[in-house]
Amino acid sequence: QVQLVESGGGLVQAGGSLRLSCPCATSGRAFSTYTMGWFRQAPGKEREFVAVVDWSGGNTYYADSVKGRFTISRDNAKNTVYLQMNSLKPEDTAVYYCAASKLFWNSGGNFGSSTKYNYWGQGTQVTVSS
Repeated sequence: QVQLVESGGGLVQAGGSLRLSCPCATSGRAFSTYTMGWFRQAPGKEREFVAVVDWSGGNTYYADSVKGRFTISRDNAKNTVYLQMNSLKPEDTAVYYCAASKLFWNSGGNFGSSTKYNYWGQGTQVTVSS
């Protein structure tokens, strides 16, 4: 079982930055064994993949829309995954969710699919004004 609580969202002007945090409480399995991802959902749209990081933090993958602007990272000592968002655009406005997958990075799973994740946080709102 994993409990995730996102924080760090807010209102920012276009071009600004935000850092989202997602501390995780786990039982029965260490946080460091989970593949961790970030997704987002804008009003009227489906939830979409943003970024994913493997257990060590050494492997990452990003959606094309955020590549070069966002950075996912994790601190296994703190059981926390982060999303640093720079050069924010109005189209980045959404509720951002962190998620934990039981699948290992080399499992061949498509981590861009929300169906590969087992646990989800409640989300944090990010609003970018133009």
